[in-house]
Amino acid sequence: MKAPRRRSATRFRCVRREQDADDGAERFTTPLFPEYRSLSEVCRRRLGRAFSGGERVRQTCVPRRAWLYLQGQILGDLWSGKSSDVRRCALSSPLRNGEISGDGLARSIHRLTDTAARSDRLKPGRHSDGGGLYLNVSPSGSKSWVFMWARGGKRREMGMGAYPAISLAKARKLAEANRAAVEDGRDPIAERAKEAEPTFGECADAFIAGMEAGWRNEKHRAQWRMTLTVYCAPIRSRRVSQITTQNVLAVLTPIWSEKPETASRLRGRIERVLDYAKAKGWREGENPALWRGHLKNVLPARQGLTRGHHAAMPYGDVPAFVARLRALEAMSAKALEFTILTAGRSGETRGATWAEIDLDRALWVIPANRMKAGREHRVPLTPRAVDLLRDLYELRTNERVFPGQKNGRPLSVMAMDMLLRRMKVDVTVHGFRSAFRDWAGEETGFPRDVAEQALAHRVGDATERAYRRGDALEKRRKLMDAWAAYLAPGTSSNVLKLRA
Repeated sequence: MKAPRRRSATRFRCVRREQDADDGAERFTTPLFPEYRSLSEVCRRRLGRAFSGGERVRQTCVPRRAWLYLQGQILGDLWSGKSSDVRRCALSSPLRNGEISGDGLARSIHRLTDTAARSDRLKPGRHSDGGGLYLNVSPSGSKSWVFMWARGGKRREMGMGAYPAISLAKARKLAEANRAAVEDGRDPIAERAKEAEPTFGECADAFIAGMEAGWRNEKHRAQWRMTLTVYCAPIRSRRVSQITTQNVLAVLTPIWSEKPETASRLRGRIERVLDYAKAKGWREGENPALWRGHLKNVLPARQGLTRGHHAAMPYGDVPAFVARLRALEAMSAKALEFTILTAGRSGETRGATWAEIDLDRALWVIPANRMKAGREHRVPLTPRAVDLLRDLYELRTNERVFPGQKNGRPLSVMAMDMLLRRMKVDVTVHGFRSAFRDWAGEETGFPRDVAEQALAHRVGDATERAYRRGDALEKRRKLMDAWAAYLAPGTSSNVLKLRA
């Protein structure tokens, strides 16, 4: 009869960490107990001293629970500092290798297999892979990885992702990195949170994405993106928590004197992005872009930072300019003429859709979310404006009245400005609103309130506006018809004052 195969006993080989003299690498070579062959031998000697005055005791004579408890005590002594040079006790076994993790508990690692992890028969609960790594199975059957360790006598745990999205092999690598962090006294949870911290560029993009819904002016959005991308290029790749005063100064100093207004706006935008990062928990401490009490004491006094007026054309020259516009076929030329005829803002014109236009009633209704004041604005359309729109309606390809080169997109923010540059006219699009207001005040007898309402300005104080329910549409229609007649080709600049 064949003798039963004897199972090999699992033995602990406790070693000391030493540095190799040749390559400087650390290895575990020198036994901590040179007089003993294994941890079991140490346990026998302790039990022998305790019960038989030094006589050796066989493991089979001791209950298994007591034997494991004694092993834990011995390893606990090693990890508690009684042997300060001990860093790791390797488990030597014919089946697998393992290591000690936690507060002195001897546990093997790599207990799980891919087959076991994939199995649907796993009961709800935590299934240990060793070394603090657990596969958590919920009552619904979903599986996720958990890493657990002890710190200061308290158990802590950290989720590491769902299975099988995080494979067994990857979970073991993550657990190994976490064990190394715990061994070095670091907190894996805090380190993971720090790794999730964005760069300044990512933080700025997230801030703009969250705020731009409240910005009605698309040019304003474009300026935010451009300044925080172009001027802040040196700091966009830095972690947002690492942005210092020196980094902010490196961005602002080159343009502080050359472009004072741009630099001032850029500083304010950087400050808001960093405040956003602090609110998200990515930064602590004082804002390095703060002006009062901080950068004010470093940067020189700003000169000429006052806001100027938009360059405007004298209203007497506008009819001749409009005649030049009508000779052009470009979409930007038609958009600019429509803007002048309606005394509107460039953003209102570029964002116009056919759903807002009523050609039969000669009316353009701009919704509140596209108006600077946040109120719906009705614009009476002159006969020339209606004719211009009818021509465009016949050629429409999408919902945009003034479409851009990209399908479905409006005309570019800079389209009308670039047209003025090509025509060698040193004015701004917004300046034509000023020309309209000067003409209405100097050449007509229309009431001031009517002219202000034509420009979509607020009229009167809050109490007066509360009682004013109408928008003087028909009075404004007469005013806009007079403005269109003034702009018509061949009209003399010496006109009689019109009465409302």
